[in-house]
Amino acid sequence: MNQELYNTIGKVAVEKLSSIHSKMKDDTATTDDRKLAVLLEEITALAKNRVSVTSNETELRKGSDVWVERTQGHFPHIRLHGGALEDDPIA
Repeated sequence: MNQELYNTIGKVAVEKLSSIHSKMKDDTATTDDRKLAVLLEEITALAKNRVSVTSNETELRKGSDVWVERTQGHFPHIRLHGGALEDDPIA
Protein backbone atom coordinates (compact mmCIF):
# COMPACT_ATOMS: atom_id res chain seq x y z
CA MET A 1 0.00 0.00 0.00
CA ASN A 2 1.22 3.50 -0.70
CA GLN A 3 1.31 6.50 1.63
CA GLU A 4 -1.65 8.22 -0.06
CA LEU A 5 -3.85 5.18 0.58
CA TYR A 6 -2.75 4.97 4.23
CA ASN A 7 -3.49 8.67 4.69
CA THR A 8 -6.92 8.29 3.09
CA ILE A 9 -7.76 5.27 5.24
CA GLY A 10 -6.83 7.28 8.32
CA LYS A 11 -8.89 10.29 7.27
CA VAL A 12 -11.94 8.15 6.50
CA ALA A 13 -11.61 6.29 9.81
CA VAL A 14 -11.42 9.56 11.78
CA GLU A 15 -14.40 10.96 9.87
CA LYS A 16 -16.41 7.80 10.59
CA LEU A 17 -15.49 7.94 14.27
CA SER A 18 -16.56 11.59 14.43
CA SER A 19 -19.86 10.69 12.78
CA ILE A 20 -20.48 7.89 15.26
CA HIS A 21 -19.59 10.17 18.19
CA SER A 22 -22.18 12.63 16.86
CA LYS A 23 -24.78 9.85 16.71
CA MET A 24 -23.90 8.85 20.27
CA LYS A 25 -24.34 12.43 21.43
CA ASP A 26 -27.76 12.52 19.74
CA ASP A 27 -28.57 9.07 21.18
CA THR A 28 -29.20 7.64 17.70
CA ALA A 29 -26.19 5.29 17.55
CA THR A 30 -26.94 1.61 17.01
CA THR A 31 -25.25 -1.24 18.83
CA ASP A 32 -23.12 -1.81 15.74
CA ASP A 33 -22.16 1.89 15.67
CA ARG A 34 -20.98 1.64 19.28
CA LYS A 35 -18.94 -1.50 18.56
CA LEU A 36 -17.35 0.17 15.54
CA ALA A 37 -16.56 3.26 17.64
CA VAL A 38 -14.63 1.11 20.13
CA LEU A 39 -12.56 -0.38 17.30
CA LEU A 40 -11.92 2.99 15.66
CA GLU A 41 -10.99 4.53 19.03
CA GLU A 42 -8.45 1.74 19.59
CA ILE A 43 -6.98 2.19 16.10
CA THR A 44 -6.79 5.95 16.64
CA ALA A 45 -5.04 5.48 20.00
CA LEU A 46 -2.51 3.08 18.45
CA ALA A 47 -1.82 5.49 15.60
CA LYS A 48 -1.29 8.40 18.01
CA ASN A 49 1.03 6.22 20.07
CA ARG A 50 3.09 5.25 17.00
CA VAL A 51 3.43 8.89 15.98
CA SER A 52 4.58 9.79 19.51
CA VAL A 53 7.12 6.98 19.53
CA THR A 54 8.47 8.03 16.14
CA SER A 55 8.68 11.66 17.27
CA ASN A 56 10.47 10.72 20.49
CA GLU A 57 12.92 8.49 18.62
CA THR A 58 13.68 11.36 16.22
CA GLU A 59 14.26 13.76 19.10
CA LEU A 60 16.46 11.18 20.88
CA ARG A 61 18.63 10.86 17.77
CA LYS A 62 19.01 14.66 17.81
CA GLY A 63 20.29 14.45 21.38
CA SER A 64 17.16 15.69 23.13
CA ASP A 65 16.21 14.36 26.54
CA VAL A 66 13.01 12.40 25.81
CA TRP A 67 11.43 9.27 27.21
CA VAL A 68 11.77 6.12 25.13
CA GLU A 69 11.45 2.48 26.06
CA ARG A 70 13.80 -0.03 24.49
CA THR A 71 14.57 -3.69 24.98
CA GLN A 72 18.13 -4.61 24.02
CA GLY A 73 18.19 -2.52 20.86
CA HIS A 74 14.76 -3.51 19.62
CA PHE A 75 12.26 -0.99 18.37
CA PRO A 76 10.27 0.98 20.96
CA HIS A 77 7.42 -0.76 22.70
CA ILE A 78 3.85 0.35 22.50
CA ARG A 79 2.15 -0.13 25.88
CA LEU A 80 -1.47 -1.24 25.73
CA HIS A 81 -3.67 -2.43 28.57
CA GLY A 82 -0.72 -3.28 30.81
CA GLY A 83 1.08 -5.32 28.14
CA ALA A 84 3.64 -4.42 25.53
CA LEU A 85 3.84 -5.08 21.83
CA GLU A 86 7.10 -4.76 20.01
CA ASP A 87 6.37 -2.48 17.10
CA ASP A 88 8.09 -1.91 13.79
CA PRO A 89 8.94 1.63 12.77
CA ILE A 90 6.56 3.42 10.42
CA ALA A 91 7.72 2.68 6.87
